[in-house]
Amino acid sequence: MKQSICSLAQVIRSKNAGPYELVLDILFKTREDYQRVKASEQLTPQLIADLYHVEPETIHRIVWFDPANAVKIVMPRDIISGSVGDNDVYGAQQHAPLLSIQFDL
Repeated sequence: MKQSICSLAQVIRSKNAGPYELVLDILFKTREDYQRVKASEQLTPQLIADLYHVEPETIHRIVWFDPANAVKIVMPRDIISGSVGDNDVYGAQQHAPLLSIQFDL
């Protein structure tokens, strides 16, 4: 059965991890939802790359953090934070592509 990330997650957000990297956080509503998504192995660098129109090799890490029922995805920013042309200095508006994720659980 397909389930939307929005139905499984309590928080979906993005933020800077320094001026060069962006962190995408997904905090799940329940431990069960977290474990099901983690065990499904569907949240991959390829999925994130497709959503953000980048190569999978550019996804630095996907870190599952069991104590918080959360996953962190680390990737480079398109442009250095605060430089000319940066339209999101804090990286706080970059999570929107994640909202379209559907998991087959």
